[in-house]
This record gives sequence, structure tokens and C-alpha cells, in this order.
Amino acid sequence: MTDHHPRSTWIPEDLNPQNFTTVPDLLDYCVKQYSDKPAFSCMGQTLTYSELASQARQFATYLQTETKLQPGDRIAIQLPNILQYPIVLFGAMAAGLVVVNTNPLYTSREMKHQFKDSGAKALVIYQPMADKAEAILADTDVEHVFLTQLGDIHGFVKRHLLNFVVRHVKKMQPAFNLPSAKPLLACLSDQAVEKFKPVTVASPEVAVLQYTGGTTGVAKGAVLTHANLVSNMLQGGGYIGQAGEGWADTVIAPLPLYHIYAFTVAQAVMYHGGHSVLIPNPRDIPGFVKEMKKWQPSAFLGLNTLFVALCNNPEFAAVDFSRLILTASGGMPLTKAAAERWEKVTECEIVEGYGLTETSPIVSMNIPKKAQIGTIGLALPHTQTRIIDAEERDVPEGERGELCVKGPQVMQGYWQRESATEESFTSDGYFKTGDIALQEANGALRIVDRAKDMIIVSGFNVYPNEIEDLVSTHPDVLECAAIGVPHETCGEVVKLFVVKSGEGENLTEKALRGWCREQLTAYKVPRSIVFREDLPKSNVGKILRRELRDETSSDGIDD
Repeated sequence: MTDHHPRSTWIPEDLNPQNFTTVPDLLDYCVKQYSDKPAFSCMGQTLTYSELASQARQFATYLQTETKLQPGDRIAIQLPNILQYPIVLFGAMAAGLVVVNTNPLYTSREMKHQFKDSGAKALVIYQPMADKAEAILADTDVEHVFLTQLGDIHGFVKRHLLNFVVRHVKKMQPAFNLPSAKPLLACLSDQAVEKFKPVTVASPEVAVLQYTGGTTGVAKGAVLTHANLVSNMLQGGGYIGQAGEGWADTVIAPLPLYHIYAFTVAQAVMYHGGHSVLIPNPRDIPGFVKEMKKWQPSAFLGLNTLFVALCNNPEFAAVDFSRLILTASGGMPLTKAAAERWEKVTECEIVEGYGLTETSPIVSMNIPKKAQIGTIGLALPHTQTRIIDAEERDVPEGERGELCVKGPQVMQGYWQRESATEESFTSDGYFKTGDIALQEANGALRIVDRAKDMIIVSGFNVYPNEIEDLVSTHPDVLECAAIGVPHETCGEVVKLFVVKSGEGENLTEKALRGWCREQLTAYKVPRSIVFREDLPKSNVGKILRRELRDETSSDGIDD
């Protein structure tokens, strides 16, 4: 990838006393420091740091000895929050592979784009999703498929019970036919590990392709190096660690590890010898609360949607919060009402941070016990920010402009998209976030608006063009426009305006939404569809989403 703006490939020395150079270095350090301490728990099963390292090494050995995958090849990981995720992640990286984090909620269409774009040669997938993979793998470069089920890392009896329930009781596993796929469990063998050959990887090399959208609606892979990820883990961990001793003892981790926010913070928890309790399905609020009652959480990693949903559950107040000293919020704006209610129930303030996929992700955050409500806090160490106008000139202090960022956590660019990369950076190498911000006199940053049309639904980025491009293929749709509207629990939801084609007179909102559900991940499906005779346009024919937003009531959409 050509790079006319060389970006950071360094890890700040003053933050890195252990001299980490790659993400796998973190696990090696943890094994030496915290060998028998719990690292991850899920559904009653726990992996210690040494057990995690052992199973990761087993998977790495299989990749080296039983496949033709070479260092630098891409491997897609499409798993919910289960113990297999950290095993596969660290195993793949130990073998020198580049990880492509993939949302388990994706449709076949979305999977196909990401796999083809990244050139992924291997896929680790949750078995109930295998039918979606079957539909598109022939159109990709994927040569190796590894299947895993919910109970695979549990003991013999519980493993078979959990897998039986998923398949036969809840009927959550559609039929599929992937004869060459390999069960992940069959790849984990103690006997083979002596064949493992350490791979030398430098910190500037690519570690992860983390996909995000853009104003074009095409999902792009942010190229994150080992230096980017290690730097951000150390930067963010330094701020989070100020919550106090023991903050990482029992961290409730409901946010999916494929999401860059959870991905990086989970590594900060590891660095501090912490224990992450993974929640596979946080949308099951009663089940989530039941699991939380089994623990005395020291920290909670969440976002606005979860805070609201949990506080609305009457059993949530019965959780033992006596040791809770840190609640971190990211992924979407935190509302004042949600923050106040959470603190009332748990007696723990929420510390809000801000970041983007392209910044690994943390740019700034409030320091625990020194939070400035309504701001996104202070820029992390070694992070430079500018607030600029349309001509890339710095605006006066206290005035609004686009927030731009430079630092060791900023991506190298978009995978195989040179022009998109160039457009995303200023002439002096700052990444343009697309968010309108102002800086207060004490240095705290405040996000006041978004420059782009991106919609954030429960922390997930939704791009209007992707929805519009798809819906426009419906035979009964002439044209359409998607916007985000405020929503009490989700932050925003998608509202779609549609002009019917001449043959689409009988098209209904219910029918079109059902069609969208077949094509789009659930959070991208329009919550409301409005049929109109025409859409507002500029004098050159561009649909004016801003006018549609202005016409829409700020009350949002009721559930």
C-alpha cells in the first residue's frame, strides 16, 4: 500500500517498561507474571493465563504444520464472546497471521465483501453461522474453515449438553454442508506443540484489519499494526488504571471482542493481570443479569444502550456492586440520563471515552474520579489533536471544527484503498475524524456534532449509502434516503424515506422491512419507513439528507 503520509510505527518508550513489540508479547508477559490467575471466564468455564497460552500455542502449531498458511496471510475470526476467541486470536498472531475481525451478526452478503476485500485465506466461524459461510465461500479466497460450537472449551459433559441444546432444543444451527471444514477442537493438541516455530514479527507489521464503513458506504479495512494496538493498550490502560487498585479483578465484558473498543480494553485488562467475564449474548438482559449476580464486579465495560437496558431490569439492583470501582463507556455518546441512573443504581460513576476504529480506538477519555461530565476527557499521552476548519486551518480555542488526531495509535491507512487513505488525512498527517468538536480551556474535548452522515446504533456504525444502495435494488423502489434519528435506548436508529417505482404501488412498510431483514444485519434494518412522492435534492440532484433530518421530529422512534 503506497503511503504518502508516513504514520507512526513506534511504541512510546515511557509507557512500555516491558518492551513489548507485538500483541503476542503481552500474553508471554502475562504467563510469566500471572500464570495461574484467571484470564477469561464464560458460562461457568475459566481459562487461566497459562491455559490460554497453551491452547493458543496448540492452534498456532496446527496452522504452521497442517496448513499452507504463511505469515502475513489473513485469517477471519467470526465468533461471539466465547473462550475460543482469545485462543484463536493469540494462536493466529503467534503464527504470524493477520486477523480480520468479523461481526458474527453479518449476513452472507456482508461476509462475502469482507472476506474478498481482505483476501482472507482462513476462517474461524461459530458453527450456527456456517450456513451463511457455505453460501459465499466459493466466491472468496478462503481455503481453510474451522468450526466451533458454544460448549467446545468446556468439560466433556457440559460441552455435549451445551452443544445439544443449541442444535436440537433452541434449533439455532441451520443445516450446512462444508465437508472440508475442520472442528477447531480437533486442532488443539498437546502432542504437537513441540513442532511450533516462533515467528519473528516487527511492531510496524500489520496485526489486524479492522473493518469500518465510510461515506461511500463501502466497508474498508483499517490497517492496524502491532505498534498501533500495543500503544493504545498502554495509553488507555494508563488512564483506566487510575481507577484504583483491584479495578481489573473481575471485569464484566459484554461488548463483543471483535469490536475494537472491547478488543483493546481486554488487552489492557490482561496487562494488569485482570479477569474478564465474557457475556456471549448481552441482548438477553435477564440472562445477563443472572450471570452478573454470580460475580462481584470490579469493573464494567459498556455503552449507553446497555446501561439503559440493565437499569430497566428490576433484578439488576440486586447485583453486588460493593467492589465496582470502574464503569467505562465508549462506542456511542453517553447520555446524561443514562449516566445518572447508572450511578444511582450502582454507586459508580461512568467514565466516558472517545475513539474510532482508525485509532485503535482510544483517542481521549475521562480520568476516573476526575470525570468532566459531557466531555470525552483529555487526549491520551502521545496523542496530538487539532480542531480545524474546512481549509485545514486551526480554529480559535473554544470554537467548533473537525477533530483531527495524530499519535502512535492511528492506523496506517485503509487496506488497498490509497485514495480513501489520502482523503482521510490532513496535509500534515493528522487523521480527520469527521466529528465536530471544541476544546475547553482545561484541555477537555467535547464532541458537538458529526460532520459525516454516519448513524450510530447501539455503538455500531451504520452508513446510509450502504442501506440506500441495497434498498435501491428492490424492484418496487425508485429512490431512497436513510438518516439516523434519536432513540432512547439505542442512541439512534435508522429511518428510511422511500419513493416507490411505477410498479411499486402496493409496496408496504412491513414488506420492505422484511426484505431488508434478509439482506442486512439487524441493527442496520430501518426501524421506520416513510413513503414519499419525492425527496429533497440539491440543484445538481444530490439527495439532501440534512433536510430530511430537519423535517424529522427530535422525539425519535418509539419501540
